[in-house]
Amino acid sequence: MKLHKNVTLKHLLINNTKCIGLKFFADKVLSRLVLDLNKVAWSDDYGMYYVPNNKTHLSEIFNLFRGVAWVNTNYFFNRSNAKQLREEFDVEWFRNRQPKEDFKVCPDSYLDKLQIRRYANNTVKTYVSCFERFINYYPDKSIDELDELDVRNYLLYLVKSNWSNSYINQSINSIKFYYEVVLGLPNRFYSIERPRPEKKLPVVLSQDEIKRMLQLTTNIKHKCILSLLYSAGLRRGELLNLKPADIDSARMMVKVNDAKGNKDRYTLLGKETLKDLRTYFLEYKPQTFLFEGRPGYKYSVASVSNIVHKAADMARIKKKVTAHTLRHSFATHLLENGTDLRYIQLLLGHNSTKTTEIYTHVASNHFVSIQNPLDL
Repeated sequence: MKLHKNVTLKHLLINNTKCIGLKFFADKVLSRLVLDLNKVAWSDDYGMYYVPNNKTHLSEIFNLFRGVAWVNTNYFFNRSNAKQLREEFDVEWFRNRQPKEDFKVCPDSYLDKLQIRRYANNTVKTYVSCFERFINYYPDKSIDELDELDVRNYLLYLVKSNWSNSYINQSINSIKFYYEVVLGLPNRFYSIERPRPEKKLPVVLSQDEIKRMLQLTTNIKHKCILSLLYSAGLRRGELLNLKPADIDSARMMVKVNDAKGNKDRYTLLGKETLKDLRTYFLEYKPQTFLFEGRPGYKYSVASVSNIVHKAADMARIKKKVTAHTLRHSFATHLLENGTDLRYIQLLLGHNSTKTTEIYTHVASNHFVSIQNPLDL
């Protein structure tokens, strides 16, 4: 059922108190209904009803108008979670795809909005993938026929299919983006329950396992990639964005440009890594990026993943090893060797030490002094 009535929420400051303003066209139903809100009052100055600004009243508003009117929060929740990165928007992977017959693809308007908001390329791929899975779950319905009940049924399917909480949250975000940002509709899914975030500990390799991976990798380019991921604590995307000038051999540092959160930072450059990089540079002569698939073009994400997986297999490591595992191992080994958590935070590019504190749960030196009760 489409709702034609609309209530727009506004931020108001009345008598130095933050309030929620409720703006709507003259309507008998809404005018009567709004009086049921707790502590509601009328403002002659703003020409609208208002209530104190808190979570209780916000929930009350959505519950009151559910099924009666859309609650427009476009002016109320004005934050954007888009990563404002200065990377080039790349959708060639989307254009070059050959989807199966009857497969519904993401609308161009969806991609256009992602580009306008300057979402990171990795986020774009995630949103498109999640949204296409959703719309193809209903093969006999057009996108604009889908409603909140369809969204709930789809999320229930994801839960029953044992998709991770992280994937379910990403799916919700991708669906909300279409209806609320692309179509400009009011917040339709305020009451959609999100799964609790999972708090899993990172997979960490021992220093011996890292050394085995490097020793068994004979290709100098592959060895440099593994070495930088670990010894500089780089994210995969940060590694691929590196340019030769970012290797500061005089100061033994690596400059990371336009990292997550649009921040630049410096991290460590290992002595052995520098030796290997010099050998690699003479042999491969990269032009634009430090690691290139073909002259002037970035090395691919898939290639980096394959290098890491192959090295882990050769080292006979049974754990699930990814490029990010090497970054986790870098941080954990620094902590185990006595490096202050605040320095590790800076090297990793975390906004807060709270993010970095997860490594205190996996650092082995925290448990060395504890004697196992079985050995007492």
